[in-house]
Amino acid sequence: MERRRLAYVVLVVVGTVGFVATVTAGFGFTTADATTNAPPSIDPQHDSENGPPCPPGVTGATSTTNATATAGNTTDTGPRIVELYPNPTTYGNVGEYLVLETPEATSLENWTITDGHTTAALPNRTVSGPVALSSDPDATDGLTDHPVLEFDGTLRLAVDGDTLEMRNGTTVIDTVSYDRAPTAERWYRTDGGAVAAGSQPTDPADGSWHPRDATCLPVSSHDIDEATAFVLPDAPDLPRETLEKADDRLLLAGYTFTSSEIADELVAAADRGVDVAVLLESGPVGGTPQATEPVLETLEAGGVDVRVIGGEGARYRYHHPKYAVADDTVLVTSENWKPSGIGGASSRGWGVRLESERLAADLATVFRADYEGWDTESSSTHRDTTTFVDDDGVGAATHTQPSEYEPTTVPIDDAELLVAPDNAERRLVELLAEADDEILVKQASVADDVAVLEATIDAARRGVDVRLLLDSTWYHEAENEALAQELQQLAADESLPLEARLVEETDRFEKIHAKGVVIDREVAVVGSANWNDNAFENNREVLLAVHGTEIAAYYAAVFDDDWAGGRSQWTLPFGISATIVAALAVAALVGYRYLRFGETESHAKS
Repeated sequence: MERRRLAYVVLVVVGTVGFVATVTAGFGFTTADATTNAPPSIDPQHDSENGPPCPPGVTGATSTTNATATAGNTTDTGPRIVELYPNPTTYGNVGEYLVLETPEATSLENWTITDGHTTAALPNRTVSGPVALSSDPDATDGLTDHPVLEFDGTLRLAVDGDTLEMRNGTTVIDTVSYDRAPTAERWYRTDGGAVAAGSQPTDPADGSWHPRDATCLPVSSHDIDEATAFVLPDAPDLPRETLEKADDRLLLAGYTFTSSEIADELVAAADRGVDVAVLLESGPVGGTPQATEPVLETLEAGGVDVRVIGGEGARYRYHHPKYAVADDTVLVTSENWKPSGIGGASSRGWGVRLESERLAADLATVFRADYEGWDTESSSTHRDTTTFVDDDGVGAATHTQPSEYEPTTVPIDDAELLVAPDNAERRLVELLAEADDEILVKQASVADDVAVLEATIDAARRGVDVRLLLDSTWYHEAENEALAQELQQLAADESLPLEARLVEETDRFEKIHAKGVVIDREVAVVGSANWNDNAFENNREVLLAVHGTEIAAYYAAVFDDDWAGGRSQWTLPFGISATIVAALAVAALVGYRYLRFGETESHAKS
């Protein structure tokens, strides 16, 4: 491992660049009525430029019942099985069902369904469109919006996998095979092809499993004139002041929440008549911190509605976003609502604040869909059933860090709202694929096989300069060094312009917790998603891709200084004395580990 000592000279650059915001129409979301706090409705289908359409019935527009499924290409298909729900979160899987879709009025007389061992008769009815078939229609009725019909027999949908065959007399109409059914997930057919009598079983690859009532949202793009960029631990006042200014609604989403100061702000907002709601993860890695309990008690006593999300079969592995909607202002960060994060006592994090009625409405829709879901419970119930754990180890704040980078409001072109697992990975891969000159990645840790890393390496193969700055705290050090060592060999073998550094101890922050990317110094991505498959495929995450050279330059300047160990003068006040500038220019040397890429498995879920 090569170590370099880097001396640096502080450069003071004063300049401004003007921009005219370009109009980029949003799609997929419908703006809420500006006079209410009600969430807008969501178009259930992706735009063709934004990825494949959502599976039938997966929209997120409602949160406690599934939206009505619609037929795919019904003019080209015969009757077929389009949905399976073998493993609902009910005792004994009562209410399990399958959905039969018929493109035209069809008599089910003499129709049966069999798993090869048990055969059940379908009701002698004429149906058209999708209908759910179940042995317990009363229980199934609460799990689907389709009309529910009872079949005659004791056929059960096996959790461990099965092959189901639909017959009309002796003629095989359709056959579907599936492996073990994930808890509380539905299988939706997406192949769209015609079903021929006696055809081979439909493979699970011709469809996809989706958690019950999970959203399937497209990226939404918004024309916004300006944004306020900030980093932590330098600017802890900005998040608190954002909450303080709310007049009508205040929605706060997080992973963990231990900040009594933020709790007091939420109670104060409720006292002045603001509609306040909070949604947190019910089972964070390592357990719910002990300091969360008094925060929940404070919020409950102050009349703040708090729910936690999680448990068996929950829609998301972790509810991991860190954002707030205050009236029409949106705040998105990489930091938890705790002293070491938002409080500015430990973590290097990124954040951004924007004001936009449409963006706020879209993010409020995400919040409401998650907040009102079947897999949430009240904070009082959570407190009664949860064992809180001491949080005096990983990530504990030790002291307030110095403030070097002031929040800066700059013009932007537009901003895109990305959410996982719905669309964030796909869109981020697209942005990385569009890079021409440079990619800067700041992450706590990176998994070796995640698609965004592969897209970053592909960019380096195109000649794009790539740098990764990774955390070096004890619980990330080994995996990040392994990542560096393996990709060091890749970079050497292919002569790729790839570099990575593990940041060493510094007096500027205690750990890297940011999950940020700067692309070509034109786009900055700020949000909660760690670079691992769990974040993009299973977690609820929220990110903003903000387009604009000035805001990208802000985060790039912080990145460059953290990379080199320098001190940024991005916001150096006018009139600062020459003595101070000289002192900064001869600042102490800072040591860094200098590594090439390697391989790791990321476990960061903070």
